[in-house]
Amino acid sequence: MLKKWLREPLIHFLFIGGLLFVIYGLQNDGISDQSKRIVFSKADINRIALLWEKQRQRPPSRSELKGLIEQQIREQVLYREALAMGLDKNDSIVRRRLAQKVEFISSDLAAQVEPTEKDLADYLASHSEKFALPARIDFIHIYFNTDKRGTMAEADASHLLNQLSQTTTDIDITTAGDNIMMGQQHHNISEFEVSRLFGKAFAKEIFTFPVGGWQGPVASGYGFHLVRIDKKSASSKPELATVRGKVRDEWARVQRLIVDKAFYQGLRQRYEIVIEDVELKSELVSQVKK
Repeated sequence: MLKKWLREPLIHFLFIGGLLFVIYGLQNDGISDQSKRIVFSKADINRIALLWEKQRQRPPSRSELKGLIEQQIREQVLYREALAMGLDKNDSIVRRRLAQKVEFISSDLAAQVEPTEKDLADYLASHSEKFALPARIDFIHIYFNTDKRGTMAEADASHLLNQLSQTTTDIDITTAGDNIMMGQQHHNISEFEVSRLFGKAFAKEIFTFPVGGWQGPVASGYGFHLVRIDKKSASSKPELATVRGKVRDEWARVQRLIVDKAFYQGLRQRYEIVIEDVELKSELVSQVKK
């Protein structure tokens, strides 16, 4: 039981979180926080120079380096004076920025853990609908332009459908209707891709058609269409190898949410929350526990 508990990722996250708090507290950008003493070590100067070099693709000159250090000194002086004057108190912008920095620690925790093959396989198995490969079709259509034909467009389409249904009829379908910029034939196309071209209602309807034979008229935003499905593949569950990147990103996103929630709840429990509205307090407590 103890071994299983120790293997839980959340325990690892919280342990790493504690370490990060210690590191963040000690690090403080490498600059002494004594109220009247500002120290730049050689390591600090090298860090400033290296950051400049990464941004500008060259080392800073002597005068540029002095300017960078003076800028850091100015920032430290003003920052410490602002704290001494209490300017950080009751400032929503400062409060929000500091809260974001703590949230970054939580994000760092989630990023520490790499998923195993089993983690990804299990996640894919339990969320297969998110990664399902969509159904696809090959289809050809004959278009009837309502701007050109007016109210006769649908009737013309129905008349041609009747002709096409007669096996003895020999009709050149490439010239039977009107031209359309999207073209007449479409191969290996998903419902989403069809909806982008002809609209959701059109896409939904033609994906119900069987393979072979002309169907319609089907309305779109452009007019009416006769449609023939030449090939259809059903939606399918993918192998992990084909969607690994998407599964990993989604797994990481979910882990981040789990860690964020546990991290915040752990911090929140350290405070007494006073809300002088009984109904609101009850609702908020219930919401936090979800």
